[in-house]
Amino acid sequence: MEPVIGIDLGTTNSCVAIVEDDKPIVLSGRGLQKKIFPSVVGFTDKGKRLVGHIAKRQSITNAENTVYAVKRLMGRKWDSPIVTMVREMYPYKIVQGPHNDVRISIRGVIYSPPEISAIILQELRIIAEEYLGQEVHKAVITVPAYFNDNQRQATKDAGQIAGLDVIRIINEPTAAALAYGFGKKIDRLVAVYDLGGGTFDISILEIGAEGVFRVIATAGDTFLGGEDFDARISNWLIDDFKKETDIDLRSDRMALQRIRDASEQAKCDLSTLRQVEINLPFIITSKDGQHLHIQKTLTREFFESMVTDLVERTIDICASTLEEAGVQKDDIQDIILVGGMTRVPLVVEKVRQFFDKEPCKGVHPDEAVALGAAIQGYNLISEESELILLDVTPHTLGIMVAGGFFEEIIPQNSTVPTARSKVFTTIHDNQTAVKIMVFQGESKKAEENELLGEFILDGLRPAPKGEVEVEVTFEINSDGIVSVSAKNLETGMKQSITVTATSGLTEEEIKKMIKEGKEYLVERRLTQQQEGKKQKLESIISQINEVLPQVEELLSGSEQGKEAISKVKSALSVAESNISSEKIEEIEKSIGVLERTLTMLKNASMRKE
Repeated sequence: MEPVIGIDLGTTNSCVAIVEDDKPIVLSGRGLQKKIFPSVVGFTDKGKRLVGHIAKRQSITNAENTVYAVKRLMGRKWDSPIVTMVREMYPYKIVQGPHNDVRISIRGVIYSPPEISAIILQELRIIAEEYLGQEVHKAVITVPAYFNDNQRQATKDAGQIAGLDVIRIINEPTAAALAYGFGKKIDRLVAVYDLGGGTFDISILEIGAEGVFRVIATAGDTFLGGEDFDARISNWLIDDFKKETDIDLRSDRMALQRIRDASEQAKCDLSTLRQVEINLPFIITSKDGQHLHIQKTLTREFFESMVTDLVERTIDICASTLEEAGVQKDDIQDIILVGGMTRVPLVVEKVRQFFDKEPCKGVHPDEAVALGAAIQGYNLISEESELILLDVTPHTLGIMVAGGFFEEIIPQNSTVPTARSKVFTTIHDNQTAVKIMVFQGESKKAEENELLGEFILDGLRPAPKGEVEVEVTFEINSDGIVSVSAKNLETGMKQSITVTATSGLTEEEIKKMIKEGKEYLVERRLTQQQEGKKQKLESIISQINEVLPQVEELLSGSEQGKEAISKVKSALSVAESNISSEKIEEIEKSIGVLERTLTMLKNASMRKE
C-alpha cells in the first residue's frame, strides 16, 4: 500500500507523521532529535535555500531574507487589512502580486506564499522518505478550521508545487480529535481548543465508539495566535526603549528580529518560570557612537496583563460557537488542548474557568494535528479502516441580493456533503438575465464577504418584476468543492459553475513552480545522498584512526608492513580529500577501499591480541 503522510503545516512550526503497523507516529529528520520543524525559509547571498532549524538560527543576521509565518499570507488579497498590518510587522519585503494577491521579494526574486510553503513541505516530504526508504507522493495536509476556500486552495497549491498529491485537506481541530479518539472505542462529546502560532480554532465533535467522528460546529480566527502574543512583548520592549533613548528600533530590521526572537523565548520560558530576564546587548549604536542595550525583567503577571484580551477573544469565540451549536458547557465531556500556545498557564486557566472542568492531557499539543492527518490518510487508502469523518463547512455560503445584501443558502456548520436550494424572483421589470454572485462569509453585507465566483443566467421571459422565479442551488462535496446552479423555473433553462477558489496563482505559474520544485527536489535528494555517504566515510575514517596506531606498531618491523601502513595512510588522505568533493562516485569509491582496509586492520589487531 502506497504510504500517505500527514502534515501539519503550521504558522510557527510544522510536523509530519505516518501510520505504521496501525499506529500513528511523528517523524524526525536524520540527525534531528526534534520532531517539530520550524516553518522558516531563508535565502543566503549565494542563493542557497535554508529551511527549518538552520533557517531559524540565521534569521537574526539575515532578517530581510528569512521568511516566517507565511501561513498568515496564504490566500490573502493584497488590499486586505490583515496584509496591511503584516507588512508593517515583518522584516522581509511583502509586495503586491499581479492578481491583487500577495508576493514576497527576496534578493530580487519574487515568491508567492504557496511557493514558500512548498519549500517547507518538500523538507517534510524528504524527512518521511528518509524514514520510509522510498519516495512519497500522497499527503493529507491540515488547515485551520476557519480557513476560507482561497486559503485552502493556496494550501493545495503548495502541496502540488512540492510534488505531492494532496488527497484531502482536513481541519486541524478535527485532526486532533482523530488523534485523541483513534482506536479507543469511546463515546464522547469533545471540544478541541486549538491555539497555534498564527490561528485559533474551536470545534465541537461527537466521537463514536464505532469510529464515527462528527463535527457539530466549528469557528475561529485566522489571525490570532502566538505571533500576536510575541508582538505584545516586542512592542513593550520597543516602546520602552524609545521612551528611554528616543530611538525607534522598528526601522532596524536586525534589531527587530533579535527582539522578536527574544520575545518568543521569553513567552515560552514564562510557561514554567515566574519571571525572565531579557538581555539584548549592543542592540543598536546611537548617532554619537554609543552602544545601547536592552535589559528588562518580565514577570508572568505583567505578561498576562499584556495578553489577557487575546485569550478573552478565544473564549468569546468558544461561547458563541457553543450557543450556535445549541450545546451546553455541561454537555462537553472532554476539552482537548492543541497548539503550542496551550502551554501558556493563562490560556489553560481561562479554558478551565470557561468550561468549568480540567482540560485533558491526552494528546501532545504539537504533534496531535499531524498524527490525525496521518490517521485520515491511512483511512482514505485502507480497505480495512472503518473510520468515518463527517466535517462541516466553516463559513456561510450564499449570494448577493438586491441592496448589496448577503442571502444565506448553506449555513455555517452544515455537515458536508450537502445541497441546499432557494427560490428568488426578478427585481426589475422586463428583466431577461440575472447575475449570480457567490460569496462566503458571515457579514450581512455581501461586499464584506469573500467573492468566490459569478455567472449569468439569461433567457428569462420579459415580465413585471417579481413574476419570474429563479431557483439557486448550492452543492458541496466531501472535498469541499462548491458547485452553484441557477434554474429558470418557467423553462427549466439552467446555468451553473463549479466555484474554483484561487490562491492568486495562475495555472501557468503553478506548472512552472511544479517544474522548478521537481528540479530542486532531485538536487535536494542528491545532496541528502551525498551527506549520508560523507557521514559514512567520516565514520570509517574515524574507526581506522582509532585502530591504526596499534596495527602500525605491530607491522612497522618489516618492509612489507611499512608499505601496507603507507598504503593505508595514502587511502586515508585520498578519502579525506573526497569528503569535500561533490562527486558521489569518488566518495563511494573511498568507502569501498576503506571498508576493506578497516577489515584488514581489525584482523591484524586481533592477531596481535
